Amino acid sequence: MNLLAQIAQITRLAEKVLKGATLAFEEACLLLATPAEVTPFLLGAADVIRKHFRGRQVDRCAIVNARSGRCPEDCRFCAQAARYPTQAPVYPLLPADEIRRRAQAVYAGGIRRFSLVTSGRDPGGDFDKILDLIRMLRQELPELQICASLGVLRPEEARALKKAGLSRYHHNLETAASFFPQICTTHRYADRVATILTAKEAGLEVCAGGIIGLGETPVQRAELAFALRDLDVPSVPVNILHPIPGTPLEAAPPLPPLEILRTLAVFRFILPRATIRYAGGREHNLRDTQALGLAGGVDGLITGDYLTTHGQGIPRDRTLIRDLGLEI
Repeated sequence: MNLLAQIAQITRLAEKVLKGATLAFEEACLLLATPAEVTPFLLGAADVIRKHFRGRQVDRCAIVNARSGRCPEDCRFCAQAARYPTQAPVYPLLPADEIRRRAQAVYAGGIRRFSLVTSGRDPGGDFDKILDLIRMLRQELPELQICASLGVLRPEEARALKKAGLSRYHHNLETAASFFPQICTTHRYADRVATILTAKEAGLEVCAGGIIGLGETPVQRAELAFALRDLDVPSVPVNILHPIPGTPLEAAPPLPPLEILRTLAVFRFILPRATIRYAGGREHNLRDTQALGLAGGVDGLITGDYLTTHGQGIPRDRTLIRDLGLEI
């Protein structure tokens, strides 16, 4: 297919989405195969879809690594898996004063969504303390939306989190169902889906996405996006693998920036009404091309630092958003 035909195809599929129709799986795979020469046109079409359904605002959130390391799971990308010799920090649940300090700093930076993230399969013995932290933050910073990522949830835990004032629960699918066994063997893909459904049944919003660059194919990235669409997930963080020394994926080859940007744009075609959120690895992998994602379908980002790696900082992210004529 020549370049003009490629452009016509992108235009046709963008018009289909703008009219409210859903993209077919085969159509998404065609878009993921867009050649580099036409990728800027694909990004432009994704941006039109984003602004039509989502407007010009960029949703910022921040996270805190509230309990780090010693995770018994074997996710091959994870710095906090106990079985891998990484240099990730190891510490128990942070004290309330430290969580308060970090939340206040986030709030002072103009961010209104803050997530407590703990390592491990599930909340474990810290669950009651986590409930107390949520109540404290809701009382002291009532305009700050509190999220959490605590691993596998039981229904009664999800209901307790909702009652304590949690607004959103985060639990990534990580990757496509067809690729998941190559990334993790200590729990199943179905367990992740079940936790998302448990959170929704308790009345919590959900945030769920995954990681690209694990060795999956572009078709499997489309598979992940369609699974998120089927689950009706409103917030979709897309991480890009930042290889950590000591993990099995430490030598994984990086994805080319244009391939990352194409993936994000196609996620917008598949999930036109969701927040597509830049997550970990964007600075490391995209470098100076980060702005193209925000001009190509992305409308959210985690700002500040991540769990075990550093981000470029809240002020620089704020400048990036404003330089593109977008709104915070």
